[in-house]
Amino acid sequence: MSKNLQNKTTYDVVLASSSPRRREILHQIGVRFCSVSPDIDESRYSGESSLELVRRLALKKAIAVAELNISDKPILGADTLVTVDNQIFGKPDNKAEFIQMLEKLSGQTHCVLSAVALMHGGQSNVLISQTEVTFRPLVNKEIMDYWETNEPKGKAGGYAIQGFGAVFVDDLKGSYSGVVGLPITQTCHLLTQFGVPLWQSSDA
Repeated sequence: MSKNLQNKTTYDVVLASSSPRRREILHQIGVRFCSVSPDIDESRYSGESSLELVRRLALKKAIAVAELNISDKPILGADTLVTVDNQIFGKPDNKAEFIQMLEKLSGQTHCVLSAVALMHGGQSNVLISQTEVTFRPLVNKEIMDYWETNEPKGKAGGYAIQGFGAVFVDDLKGSYSGVVGLPITQTCHLLTQFGVPLWQSSDA
């Protein structure tokens, strides 16, 4: 990490995240990057809507890394959350919370919101993708078995669509990559807007 930050020819953007899924998506579209994990409070403000929350957190992550003053490159922040029946599901803190989430998502359609923020030179922009995901009905045993895989931990809504969680999905309308955690269309739009090249080789 420190080597990449010192050698500014090896990357074009700083990813304000330690998420391996977001790293994989940037590799997929050929973005040369390094990553720094931001330390922020992700608590929801009183009266804050899900759209306001996901937008604020994506930008807050980028700002937190910018304030470290470790790079002069553009900084990319992102956040993802799940909403169903006006409830917001972030990352489950424990097994009981996970079970509550999966029981609520079972047989229902939920919305996955993914916000992407890019900032550089005092300018910033945030774009949001909204995807509808429908789960088939789940039985208690598969919910319990899924928890034991450790995959739900650290995942918005308690599941990973790119992993074992894919077996729960009956239908999807919108951005698959947005459900994974970094919507490609919105990300590419922002990277192009800020002059960050795509389709490059990367050793990040």
